[in-house]
Amino acid sequence: MELSEIRTKIDAVDDQLLELFLERMALSEEVAAYKNEHCLPILNKAREREILAKVTRKAGDKERYAYHLYSTLFELARSRQAELISAPTKVGMRVKAALASGGEVFPQTGMVACQGVEGANSQAACDRIFPRGNIVYVKSFGAVVSAVESGLCKFGVLPIENSSNGSVRAVYQLLQEHDLSVVRSTRLCIRHELLALPGAKQEDITEIYSHEQAIGQCSKFLGGLKDVKVIPCGNTALAAKMVAESGNPHAAAISSHPCAALYGLECVNGNIQDSDNNYTRFICVTKDPVIYAGANKISLIIALDNKPGALYEVLSKLAALDIDMTKLESCPVAGSDFEFIFFLELEASVKDPSVQACLQEMERSCAQFQFLGGYAEV
Repeated sequence: MELSEIRTKIDAVDDQLLELFLERMALSEEVAAYKNEHCLPILNKAREREILAKVTRKAGDKERYAYHLYSTLFELARSRQAELISAPTKVGMRVKAALASGGEVFPQTGMVACQGVEGANSQAACDRIFPRGNIVYVKSFGAVVSAVESGLCKFGVLPIENSSNGSVRAVYQLLQEHDLSVVRSTRLCIRHELLALPGAKQEDITEIYSHEQAIGQCSKFLGGLKDVKVIPCGNTALAAKMVAESGNPHAAAISSHPCAALYGLECVNGNIQDSDNNYTRFICVTKDPVIYAGANKISLIIALDNKPGALYEVLSKLAALDIDMTKLESCPVAGSDFEFIFFLELEASVKDPSVQACLQEMERSCAQFQFLGGYAEV
């Protein structure tokens, strides 16, 4: 048989498949109406297992492919049912309230809390997100959260991850513990330099101060030094300020070029970071849920039952709707026996009804579900 003939037959089968698929989805809508009327859950795992067992038994050596085909059909059917079910969920109500609170334009000013002092990378992130913002400097990431929760500041800016040194776990922990809404994010190219008092040379340096993330991002350089004590401190800008105020010619800071001019220091070595492609991502949080126009990213925290295929079930929901997942990171739950939570980031808009339905179905099926926000990155 010629290839063209085979393809003609495939086209005919595809037409039949489409008709049957549409018929199946229409029946799923009838099921949704029944479940809605009788307050039944969308997921019926026993029924799905029964169908999968029958399908794989009949599929012979194609059982693996049949299993995945029907698993995807179930996800699509459940997603459609979730759009039609009227039972409210926490994430549904939160998204509705957040969209109602948002506006067409993200605010350009406001009271903003950030960790550090003048010249910190967090300050640069604040300036990018809020060109006319009023910055309140605090000592720790926890203090940023407290400033937002207490109403001292409407917004807070926090570093969330670095391209060279990974996630800032302390910030993820705060997001898990506090009910905050992510409303914006931005990325900054970070350039670290070794700064010291005027006239000092690298061979004179015996102690170096900086933030733990910056220390990690310059690990190769620091690993090659001998008899030099590396001392973590709260912020790269604070490190530069401390060195400037110490008057110690043997002390240096890993900080930024603007901090050299700001605190009267000189660059001793401008080539100290592990990678030139070094970016830090910052998020902006606020106390009340709000989603502004143009939001195309979603952040979530989920916990799953400890059973085979639990994570696959979540990922298959996203794959079925062609939702791009840009981040998936596991984090152990403190005090537990190898239990994990997952941080997810999606490229999707909560204004899309199918995305809202997917989030609601995820909330119903996850042991823990936390919607951190829908937002845009600048």
